[in-house]
Amino acid sequence: MAFYLWFFFLILQILNHSTICTTLKTNFYSETCPKAEVIVKEVMKKAMRKEARSIASVMRLQFHDCFVNGCDASLLLDDTPNMLGEKLALSNIDSLRSYDVVDEVKEALEKACPGVVSCADLLVIAARDAVVLSGGPYWEVKLGRLDSLTASQEDSNKIMPSPRSNATYLIDLFSRFNLSVQDLVALSGSHSIGKGRCFSIVFRLYNQSGSGRPDPAIEPSFREKLDKLCPLGGDGNVTGDLDATPEIFDNQYFKDLVNGRGFLNSDQTLFTYPITREYVRVFSINQESFFKAFAQGMIKMGDLQSGRPGEIRRNCRVVNSHRPRVEVLFETSKRKE
Repeated sequence: MAFYLWFFFLILQILNHSTICTTLKTNFYSETCPKAEVIVKEVMKKAMRKEARSIASVMRLQFHDCFVNGCDASLLLDDTPNMLGEKLALSNIDSLRSYDVVDEVKEALEKACPGVVSCADLLVIAARDAVVLSGGPYWEVKLGRLDSLTASQEDSNKIMPSPRSNATYLIDLFSRFNLSVQDLVALSGSHSIGKGRCFSIVFRLYNQSGSGRPDPAIEPSFREKLDKLCPLGGDGNVTGDLDATPEIFDNQYFKDLVNGRGFLNSDQTLFTYPITREYVRVFSINQESFFKAFAQGMIKMGDLQSGRPGEIRRNCRVVNSHRPRVEVLFETSKRKE
């Protein structure tokens, strides 16, 4: 009998974690946490007032999360003695920030609706709100994701692109996730807000493709500006604006690319490469077209799932502690004869 009780509770433990892709839908929390999206937006507003750049940084977290084993908040997990997570991966270390804003959002959600809203959904809502609060488009977000039980620095290193990436590589990468060339160009427009580090562009300024010379695609006066901001041998953590209106979500990013004023190589390559160039031209002229394509791309990216087991984390930085549902199994007493 003890064995059967143990087996029964083991099955319950297994069923406690979903091992299939969940069905995402809008208004997922309409009954369980109806004010979830309002709560996220209010905390994002507060973060924006404190530091405008912070919400752009939060938006970027969704990109770095969803491309690595789906949108499951694996990015947010801190390293443990038994797990090297994604925060220190090559494309994330000294680059991603504003994890503290995520912590504040999660704390507010847990206070209102304990154990209901996943960190993965939090990131998707917050990314949308970062765009809206910066003047960009609004879209309905599909929700219902679970948080991962683990993370992998190795997986992140294998997938996330470098600032040196060219358009050919980026097109191939996005296609693996069923994202089109238009999606690639539109989603790159996330660089309409925020800043980038000198570390990411020094090769463009002084040794493009090992030539010992600057990238010829950089407009000369813009290159002079970047040379002063990022001198050879200077501080790689100094930051520069990703476009000419770094706190406003608009199509200035694409206008800058047309004029050879893209900050990152992975940005400017979208205009120098023929297949992506036409989308850059269209978005530089028609902001509404960019907004529509960006919203569609974000929805498609948000659909990425791994199908791995998950949970609703209480703290986005660590998985929940899972203790057995039954600490002691009792033998049934023998009948008295």
